Amino acid sequence: MKITDQVWAFSEPVVESLGCSLWDVEYVREGGEWFLRLYIDKDGGVSINDCEAVSRAIDPILDEKDPIEQSYRFEVCSAGLERVLKRPSDFERFLGADVLVKLYRPKNGVKEFPSVLKAYDDGRVTVEYGKETLTFEKNEVALVRLRATF
Repeated sequence: MKITDQVWAFSEPVVESLGCSLWDVEYVREGGEWFLRLYIDKDGGVSINDCEAVSRAIDPILDEKDPIEQSYRFEVCSAGLERVLKRPSDFERFLGADVLVKLYRPKNGVKEFPSVLKAYDDGRVTVEYGKETLTFEKNEVALVRLRATF
């Protein structure tokens, strides 16, 4: 089982017990260091106190379960306004939302599509881009993230 899946499994109930939801677990190498990050969400937004409470609750569990051999930094962060949509449930939750679709390769000379999420079906993303409805196949899409508009 992947490290992120292990951490998700024991972290999610703890995060939920603190009034938040677990958005994502990331284990990445940046600048020669490893980082384990939990991204949390909450109706009304996540505060620094929420991040701190989750960190304090999860830290001893990480020490006990010890899912990672090498040294790493543990961080708890807000999922953020412009979070990346990854799971089918993410797409379902944000149908009708403003998103930015980034492609691996340009389509008609365009690589980024600020648009409105209209549908998601097994990796296929359908958006309203201006007055057009566009559908991108899973293998074309580098990422889809929420787009904050003010």
